[in-house]
Amino acid sequence: MPPKRFSLDEKAEIAKHIDLEQDVPSTPQWRAQERKVVKKLDMTLMPTVWILYLFNYLDRNNIAQARLNSFEEDLGLVGNNFNTAVSILNVGYMLAQLPYNMILTRVRPHLYLPLCAALWSCVSASTAATHSYNGLIAVRFVLGIVEAPFFPGAFYVMSCWYTRKELALRTAVLYSGLVLATAFSGLIAAGVFAGLDGVSGLPGWRWLFILEGAGSFAAAVIAMFVMPDYPESKTGSGKWLFSEEERKFAAGRIARDRVSQPEADRSVWYGLRLAAKDYRTWAFSFLPLGRVIVTHLRLPGFNNFYPSIVKGFHLGSTTKTLLLTAPPYLIGAAVSFLVAYSSDHRKERGFHISVPMAVAMIGFIISVATLNVPARYFASFLYTSGCFSANAMVYTWAASTLNQTPEKRACATAMINLLSQLGNIWSPYFFPASDAPRYTMAMLLMLGFSVISIGCCVVMKMSLRRSNEKLREEAEESGREVVLFTL
Repeated sequence: MPPKRFSLDEKAEIAKHIDLEQDVPSTPQWRAQERKVVKKLDMTLMPTVWILYLFNYLDRNNIAQARLNSFEEDLGLVGNNFNTAVSILNVGYMLAQLPYNMILTRVRPHLYLPLCAALWSCVSASTAATHSYNGLIAVRFVLGIVEAPFFPGAFYVMSCWYTRKELALRTAVLYSGLVLATAFSGLIAAGVFAGLDGVSGLPGWRWLFILEGAGSFAAAVIAMFVMPDYPESKTGSGKWLFSEEERKFAAGRIARDRVSQPEADRSVWYGLRLAAKDYRTWAFSFLPLGRVIVTHLRLPGFNNFYPSIVKGFHLGSTTKTLLLTAPPYLIGAAVSFLVAYSSDHRKERGFHISVPMAVAMIGFIISVATLNVPARYFASFLYTSGCFSANAMVYTWAASTLNQTPEKRACATAMINLLSQLGNIWSPYFFPASDAPRYTMAMLLMLGFSVISIGCCVVMKMSLRRSNEKLREEAEESGREVVLFTL
């Protein structure tokens, strides 16, 4: 059932209010109302999507920890079987990504996203019942399909509520769910393997899939009662969380924040055409393609091999190895918050992507240049922090640029995320066991594509700067104020 939205008369009243009171945002009353709305969102929407995203990656990447138990032996995996099992999830993910986000603009997110979470929880837990390579491939493919809606869907809902000055930090918070899932997955696995391996005749890796699947299912049920729909919707938690005046205010402030472009048809298919025809959509898609070999080798492709890399440091037992995978991700989360805060405060995106990528490049160079264990472990802090920080900024920048209509924004962000998954399909094959412990090929590829990502940032800033100059010229001719693109 579609969300109950404001009527045409109500939308007209909101538009009238926006047109006639351009100075409202500068008043203390407006700022107080804004703080009230944002606080309610930060107490409901953000914790909900954060917890679900954390479980999204726990359920997706627990295969990496399972590998350090008897996973491969029990399923008879040989050669590149494990790499293929990692890669196949992204095939299903890519096939379902765009259709899911097109549907999202016409359904109730407070039901749609949690139901998808409940489905992926069941599918992930069913991995514990597999006994062969073929069964594992089938489960991983389906898992990709049911997980596909969540990240672009959650980000789209956030972009419908938060303005550009607020979105980068909230995106970093959302992304920290991924970071902490990666960090704590090793700690959780260490506890499960130490305490449950062999209990009821099941190896530890089967218990890992069962317990994490059960946890994410419980979180999905709770999310149905906490997540709001859209500002103009009278469904979800918004019906008790916000008053009618607050919903209109929330819709109005998002309308004010949209870059000054002509209004367009609100149909989903027209939004798709707008996204496909805008060259910036493809530029942003290419930027993650360059970045994703770096960042998505880390997230999630590289994550599937990081425990194995740390194990190659020969720092101790499997439990110690899993524990030592956590610190780089925790530091990466903290750095990404600082970068996102700076980006929102300075209203700048391009340098906040390219500078962290340059830091990541230093880490890749160190990893290739030496086999010294302390140096390589330090390098993992550099490329983890750099890649995580850059990753959150890309989607924030794209959402604020490709926002002519909500449907265009939904389709464009889905297309960018979809194409970025190509890196996840390729990445498992960049880490053959024969390259351990240095993984020279993977590190050099990540280094090269980091350069491409930085180049894309420079090109995008130049393009948006030219567009802003045109908007200023139009503003001088028409005598009206305009909202510019964020550089």
